Amino acid sequence: MYILGLNAYHGDASACLIKDGKIIAAAEEERFRRLKHWAGFPSQAVRYCLEEAGVGICDIEHFAINSDPRENVVKRVGFALKNRPSLASIMGRIKNRRKRASVKEELKLAFPGEDISGEVHRIEHHLSHLASCFLVSPFKQAVAVSVDGFGDFSSAAVGVGTGTQLTVDQRVFFPHSLGTFYQAMTQFIGFPHYGDEYKVMGLGPYGKPTFMEQMRQIVHLKEDGTFALNLDYFRHHNENIDYEWENCTPHVGTLFSDELATLMGPGRDKDAPLEQRHHDIARSVQDMYEEAFFNMLNRAYERYNLPDVTLAGGCAMNSVANGKICRETKFKRVYVQSAAGDAGGAIGAAIYTWHQLDEGKLAPRTEKSSALSGDVVEDRFIMDHASWGPHFDNDQIDKLLSDNKARLAEQGCSIERIDNDDALCLKTAEAIADGLVVGWFQGRMEWGPRALGNRSIVCDPRRADMKDILNLKIKRRESFRPFAPSILREKVSEWFEEDDDVPFMMKVFQIEKDKRDKIPAVTHVNGSGRLQTVYKATNPRYHLLISKFNDLTNVPIVLNTSFNENEPVVCQPGEAMDCFLRTKMDVLVLENWFVRRNNGQSK
Repeated sequence: MYILGLNAYHGDASACLIKDGKIIAAAEEERFRRLKHWAGFPSQAVRYCLEEAGVGICDIEHFAINSDPRENVVKRVGFALKNRPSLASIMGRIKNRRKRASVKEELKLAFPGEDISGEVHRIEHHLSHLASCFLVSPFKQAVAVSVDGFGDFSSAAVGVGTGTQLTVDQRVFFPHSLGTFYQAMTQFIGFPHYGDEYKVMGLGPYGKPTFMEQMRQIVHLKEDGTFALNLDYFRHHNENIDYEWENCTPHVGTLFSDELATLMGPGRDKDAPLEQRHHDIARSVQDMYEEAFFNMLNRAYERYNLPDVTLAGGCAMNSVANGKICRETKFKRVYVQSAAGDAGGAIGAAIYTWHQLDEGKLAPRTEKSSALSGDVVEDRFIMDHASWGPHFDNDQIDKLLSDNKARLAEQGCSIERIDNDDALCLKTAEAIADGLVVGWFQGRMEWGPRALGNRSIVCDPRRADMKDILNLKIKRRESFRPFAPSILREKVSEWFEEDDDVPFMMKVFQIEKDKRDKIPAVTHVNGSGRLQTVYKATNPRYHLLISKFNDLTNVPIVLNTSFNENEPVVCQPGEAMDCFLRTKMDVLVLENWFVRRNNGQSK
């Protein structure tokens, strides 16, 4: 049985296809449209998923969407009667709900003349989030937590998962939202674009929490673990915020009110220089988020007394907070899947629908265990890697290189095919150790925003100047933003203060003090690193590359950043080659093909 999961008409539109309870393919629409965080209907991602499975839209028996406009109607009506939001605001929300109700019409437009007879299932937004983390986790039982901006009139949900079942016991409703708090403060610091919150996380360690008194006037914590915003400092609850979600890069208008400047002082214009005050605000925002987040988790632990927790929602992308959970709460293990935000709702809606249907049961697991630590779950699929996107073979790349021979020759590139994995990884590791910037394009594209060794730019973490080299040659991004370390899973305890599975780069840990000066390019100003643990079982070639680098340098880590230049992560080989040629990258490894600029020198 095939189920197509969808996240539509929101940022990071995406599609996922599962067959008999197991993921076959998943991808975000932005990778095909080439517009970051693309919002709208994910028709191209749907088409990819069908092609990967070798089926047509007519073969899909069930469609699952991560939104149900019918949910929380009483809360919606009560809020409208009490607060009387503007007519424009009400009409905008009605328009968005109507779009979400027209899934079959969108599919008919994308696949004209096709038979689209599958049943549509609308799964409430946060239930989809909870399913996207717990129902693919390695835990038989766990607390499940979802925290984001808003979806289906709520911003957070807490429940428990057992086996294949989920219950939701607590919610936070509109207009109160930790996601909206963080996004509004991100705008206030002068980062206006959708998805800029990670910049605040990167900036925070340069500051001190000198604005905590003001933060606690903005966010109020409750004894039951929930929270409330002081709405004097926000606009989203009673004004028509400018939202753009249709076939474009998402845009969200200003969320904070003029009162915020009265409390905090003036906000920063996006083109103004960053000052210490802005660093301090960023640190205070992060600390306030953590206070509220850990308050919620601690109350959840008291309620359920379970050692494991799974996280989803846009706020589950806050890797800084995630890395502190086992220190700040009594939880022992944490699972966050690779697309924790709204894109992941496509998987959640699909996998939840599968477990709710009477037809069929999951085929017996052929593997004895997952690459992740956790109990063996016999009746559930476990997502222990993120390789669910498009892939390309050596013959396709051969044709690409032949068609672009003149372009490559103009830039002095040599081309070599190396079919032995040991030789390929050793040659690449030597280039990295020589200080070259390497584009590494392998296997299936990753699911989620992180490059995890299939669509990565890989460099030497030992070089203190590597961040500057990367920003000069390719990334051209803010200097305060850190780069991430990919580390062999078996070496984590030697290099980090905590030993844990972090396959999706969703946690930040402190690097051991005696190791920080050995890997300065991936050590943030506060001694931390957003690590990715690499497993031989799930990504053997990337694991081999890092092992070869370790053999050369005694460092089982490489710097890993996404393969892109102010664009979505590359999807196809042609996009990788274009990025290589228009930047100053030194080496490009496309599957077994090794392309090098002959003037590439260690810098």
